[in-house]
Amino acid sequence: MVSIRYPMEVNLIGDSTETLRALIPLIQRKADRSWRQKIEANYHEWWKVVEARAKEKAEPLNPEYVFWELSQRLPDDCILTGDAGTATNWYGRTIKMRRGMMGSLSGSLATMGAAVPYAIAAKFAYPGRTVIALTGDGAMQMNGLNEMITVAKYWKKWPNPRLIFLVLNNRDLNQVTWEMRIEAGNPKLESTQDLPDFPYARFANSLGLKGVRVDNPDDVGKAWDAALASDRPVIFEAYTSGNVPTLPPHITLEQAQRYTTALLKGDPEEEGILMESIKGVVAGIVPHKH
Repeated sequence: MVSIRYPMEVNLIGDSTETLRALIPLIQRKADRSWRQKIEANYHEWWKVVEARAKEKAEPLNPEYVFWELSQRLPDDCILTGDAGTATNWYGRTIKMRRGMMGSLSGSLATMGAAVPYAIAAKFAYPGRTVIALTGDGAMQMNGLNEMITVAKYWKKWPNPRLIFLVLNNRDLNQVTWEMRIEAGNPKLESTQDLPDFPYARFANSLGLKGVRVDNPDDVGKAWDAALASDRPVIFEAYTSGNVPTLPPHITLEQAQRYTTALLKGDPEEEGILMESIKGVVAGIVPHKH
């Protein structure tokens, strides 16, 4: 789907490896490496920012920290699937992909509910590989819970039973809540955004799967170790804060103005989102001091 993200004047489609092999001999290496060195320096600095923000405290748990701890433990040949909410924001920002891994997400229309069926399909296609779905409570309640019955039916046929469903339980349709604040300048509307506090881990146990629930940062690493060592599929329920903003590297004046407008209109989570926003901005400015 060329030009979907960035307009192209000539849309040439080819195998990336073969195209690069043909192109590289035609390119003259620049003696001035300053631009590349700047990009490399920015890259390393950005990872300091990501780590600092991930390790900020949140009540009860910072969702980015859940992904930070997962990234360090990912098996070499794992397959990751993302949904259309904030879980995929953290997936794209925090997870470090390595050679041999595979990943997918709900692209184009950003349709909710894709991570779970994508993960199940990946497990049928590659039953020997560890598969991890990264989703939120909104998508999980939409169609993911029903699919756990499918998993319970088939998982014993897989040579590698490791199929993990991470659910960010923040009791909120969080991506849309933040879009309302940043894109429209509207406060959170509780009647449309609040979600039931469903017991995802207990539900897994009721089906004969494994349920893991974590709400304390000190337990996140151990919880991931347990999930990745499980002898059966896992629902990993991370009981997280919905007030942690997925701050971009740069915030436009218009975005800041709309955010302020949302607060002035009386957001029900005003105190919490202000505190988490300030901590995130500070972590981005002085990550080396954390």
